[in-house]
Amino acid sequence: MAQEESELVNVFPLRPEHTSNTHLSTSLDFLAGGGEMGERIRSKDWSATPLGPVEHWPQSLKTIVRIMLTSRQPIWIGWGPELIKLYNDPYIAIVGGKHPEALGQPAAVVWREIWDDVGPRLQIAYNNNEGTYDESLLLIMERYGYQEETYYTFSYSPVPGDQGGVGGIICANTDDTQRIIGDRQVKLLRTLAAETADARTIEDACRLSASSLSQNMHDLPFAMLYLVDHEKQEVSLAGTSGISSTHEAVPERVALNTNSFWPFADVVHNQEVRVVSNLDHMSGNFPTGAWQRSPHEAAVLPIAPSGTTGQAGVLIVGLNPFRRFDEGYRGFLELVAGQIAASIANAQAYEEERKRAEALAEIDRAKTLFFSNVSHEFRTPLTLMLGPIEDTLAERDSLSSEQRERTEILHRNALRLLKLVNALLDFSRIEAGRVQAAYEPTDLATFTADLASSFRSAIEKAGMTLIVDCPALDSVVYVDHEMWEKIVLNLLSNAFKYTLEGCITVSLRQKGPMVELVVKDTGVGIPEEELPHMFERFHRVAGTRGRTYEGTGIGLSLVQELVKLHGGTVSVESTHGKGSTFTVSLPLGNAHLPTERITGEHTLSSTALHADVYADEALRLLTGQEGLFESVPDRVFDGKYEPGTGKDVIGEQTHLPRILFADDNADMREYVSRLLQSRYDVQTVPNGKVALDAVKSYRPDMVLTDVMMPNMDGFELLQALRANPQTRTLPVILLSARAGEEASIEGMEAGADDYLVKPFNARELLARTGAHLEMAQLRAEHIYA
Repeated sequence: MAQEESELVNVFPLRPEHTSNTHLSTSLDFLAGGGEMGERIRSKDWSATPLGPVEHWPQSLKTIVRIMLTSRQPIWIGWGPELIKLYNDPYIAIVGGKHPEALGQPAAVVWREIWDDVGPRLQIAYNNNEGTYDESLLLIMERYGYQEETYYTFSYSPVPGDQGGVGGIICANTDDTQRIIGDRQVKLLRTLAAETADARTIEDACRLSASSLSQNMHDLPFAMLYLVDHEKQEVSLAGTSGISSTHEAVPERVALNTNSFWPFADVVHNQEVRVVSNLDHMSGNFPTGAWQRSPHEAAVLPIAPSGTTGQAGVLIVGLNPFRRFDEGYRGFLELVAGQIAASIANAQAYEEERKRAEALAEIDRAKTLFFSNVSHEFRTPLTLMLGPIEDTLAERDSLSSEQRERTEILHRNALRLLKLVNALLDFSRIEAGRVQAAYEPTDLATFTADLASSFRSAIEKAGMTLIVDCPALDSVVYVDHEMWEKIVLNLLSNAFKYTLEGCITVSLRQKGPMVELVVKDTGVGIPEEELPHMFERFHRVAGTRGRTYEGTGIGLSLVQELVKLHGGTVSVESTHGKGSTFTVSLPLGNAHLPTERITGEHTLSSTALHADVYADEALRLLTGQEGLFESVPDRVFDGKYEPGTGKDVIGEQTHLPRILFADDNADMREYVSRLLQSRYDVQTVPNGKVALDAVKSYRPDMVLTDVMMPNMDGFELLQALRANPQTRTLPVILLSARAGEEASIEGMEAGADDYLVKPFNARELLARTGAHLEMAQLRAEHIYA
């Protein structure tokens, strides 16, 4: 066992010098190595110091000197009552500019500037034989000709002398200066970013920035923030930190073309940091911040604008009187200025966005007011039109068939215009909050079934089936009757427009505390990417097959707004190519409705007036869609058609020039056909696709086409005609409600021979068709001459 202990004790082999009979007390080996300080200690004449010759040093001193020289931690030793100073290489950075003179000097001489802080601690260690310990203690040292802020963690430990008592002290040090300063700078930058994140105006950003700077009064004893007005060529105060805005060194406004104590013009123009010295010479003391001394220098930094229209500024910062303004300090202040610039830019962007939103809201309000006023103005002349028209239709016996037909066209389109005007008026009232709803307890099943049945004739005439499944409900539902009519009729009208075969189902069911109206169709369906936009105002699905391209895009959005007024929701599900299902959910009872808008029950009025407008419009969509095109004569072509001549070579017979007219509005087809039929052989079709098929067999001399049509619009038809060598020179005139030079240019660039804007008069239409037919005939005669 003893042998094992001996082996454990002798784990580290003894070096030769350790086996020598020569002791450290009689040798200078304890001063071996130690780098620069080892050499300096060895070469110094210690006999001229209170320590005396090295050979006579006590063993305890030699021992701790050896420990010090071999340590990589900054260590110094104070020996004897005067605490004569010895230190190692790592400690040179701490003693700084006092090196090498500090070697062999009393501690009170070396550290005279901090003796009030360290002297009492050294006395405790030396006189009381008690160790001391301090962590990150602030010490204002003067090592390079100026006072500087430093932080050290250190301990004073007494060292026993050879004769008993305390011979001296040993001190191990850790420099915390960079960590302490770095931590508070990072903290300020984080605070600055967090505090200004919610700034909504430039003024708020500056105020919050200035307030945040007060979190680090060590590095920014005071600060002033100015904004630049390039138009006025001046800077104006936007915030202060640690200094009053009434201080004589804090001007409220400064013109950039005048001399000033602060170099505003220089910094704004050159975008570079400038340092202002000799603040002590300025009358009026500057604030001290976290120190007992006012700054004697200040840094003036540019706040760079964001982009070409960003807000520029200037930041003036009092400098820490106990730090040198080096690259590290400059870099920190530039980060501060950059963060302030970012907060100003963010606030400016938010403010500009808010102003844009307010401007758009104002435009929206103006638009709403315009729609409201125009809708009201439209209703008066429409009333004066509808009254006489209906009176005339009532006198059927006095009208010829042609007069009755024209009057019916007037009546239908006046009612259609009234429907559109009412929709715009409804929207303007909803947006302005002026809707005067009257919620009544209603037999919703009967009411809904009657409304749906008004479409039966049109749906069945289209070869489809209408299923109405509205059993009686157990609970009362409160609705505004006129609004509910518009909800049901708009959904049915939409379903009919985009359902070309199959069936449309209207069902009503109570589901818990709700009642659900479901309008389901087997129509063309809605692309998945369009579903989120179906209830947006004026949104239309491009390229969808339907019975007509006409429409304002406000029907479904009006449904949503009216449903919301009932405290309900509307949703849509659809599979493209298979149909759509619209679901309206309303709460039962009246607890969710405004009390002042609830009325008593009364007998349901007839819905015929409103429903007939929708149903008649649906019936008109069917006109001309049963076949390829209307009333095409039976002709046999031998393939020798001469374009532009209006002739088929069938023996020696000649015919009137042929005009093919494509428009999805049946009344427009009838009107244009009637205008032209006295001079031309006119055939009409409901869309571009049918027109393209008709061109192959009818061989027209000219094509008139509306621009906006379902299945194939006018531009697509024009493109197809120009791509075919046989129809490349066929005259084509585009008709459109889009007015303006740009629309006309677009049509001509697409290859049209002319562009006619609706509404047009008969003389203009006849003149243009005649002119283009004559030009086409001249071209043909030239080609075949």
